[in-house]
Amino acid sequence: MANSMVKIDVHLIFHIKNTSVPMNPVDLPRIFAYIGGILKEIGSIPIIVGGISDHVHNLLALPQSMTISELARITKAKSSKWIKHLSPAYSTFAWQTGYGAFSVSPSILDKTILYIKNQELHHRTKTFQEEYKAFLEAYKIPYDEKYLFND
Repeated sequence: MANSMVKIDVHLIFHIKNTSVPMNPVDLPRIFAYIGGILKEIGSIPIIVGGISDHVHNLLALPQSMTISELARITKAKSSKWIKHLSPAYSTFAWQTGYGAFSVSPSILDKTILYIKNQELHHRTKTFQEEYKAFLEAYKIPYDEKYLFND
């Protein structure tokens, strides 16, 4: 083939450290927009960024020449630095080291967008821990609960 053609949609989830101050709901639209800007800057196509005050969901097209771990590292580092400058209240803000990244088929792209848009409603009945474990189980990713949510 003369050209490499790639389109891999990824649902990337990351959570604040247990010792971090949560994000203020008033700041979330700005934070999500900033994260979307970071994703564009590094060559990704952000489809939607959303979440609630303790975690973020990013639905994106993975850049052809970047690994998921590199994308997550850059996005978390740049957004954490920016969030710390939003307000003195965020001086101790930090993301957890890990992340979850899950492939998204084109057939469920719209469903995933709706899921991310409805995070506030979704988390009225389900904790982040329950949500995250459900993703791991649905994708058949083995885990040791003892280490799953430690910073």
